[in-house]
Amino acid sequence: MTVSNGSWRLRGAFIAAAASVVGVGLCAVPAQAHTPTWGVTCSQVTLDLTAYNPGVTNTVTVSVDGKDILPTEKFGSSISKTLPLGEHKEPLTVHLVVKAGDSDQFSKDDTKTAPVCDTPSTPPPSAKPTPTDAPSSAAPAPSKAPSSAPSSPAAAAPVPSPSATAPSDLAETGSSSSTPLIAGAAAVVILAGGGIMFAARKRRSSEN
Repeated sequence: MTVSNGSWRLRGAFIAAAASVVGVGLCAVPAQAHTPTWGVTCSQVTLDLTAYNPGVTNTVTVSVDGKDILPTEKFGSSISKTLPLGEHKEPLTVHLVVKAGDSDQFSKDDTKTAPVCDTPSTPPPSAKPTPTDAPSSAAPAPSKAPSSAPSSPAAAAPVPSPSATAPSDLAETGSSSSTPLIAGAAAVVILAGGGIMFAARKRRSSEN
């Protein structure tokens, strides 16, 4: 009986040791599988949470100086995000909270600082290139003006002056000096005509 009891005790101790080893191994595998990778720069926050248990509800929250830039969001086996940070003149405190649904030992609560982005210095103005001599595109200079001005139109013919022999009383309404001569000639013609008619009548009467 003594030997029998000792053998049972030995077997029990062996089984207990084996169970403890298996338990530790099972606990270690999930711990290594959860990978909560994240990073912070002056301008953004990156998340890369992988190898989580998809059969449970996992959540992640990101805040900056107490304000959420990623409100609590559920995810399964993994989640990847890039969260931009606004322009800031002082360092920012970024807080990450990951809660694993299978065990708190796989959860993560971490804080990082986002530095101020360096302001790029204003580059000096580049020297202006020396302009090259461009081909002359100016129009040729006009030829010299003719030395002598164009001849003026021929002088107008002189206006003839009133004749010195023209009668000074052109506007006179009475008879001119030639009127008596015309009247005398007319009288002669009338008298001659009358004489001819008288002679003709006398000849006719003598013939009868």
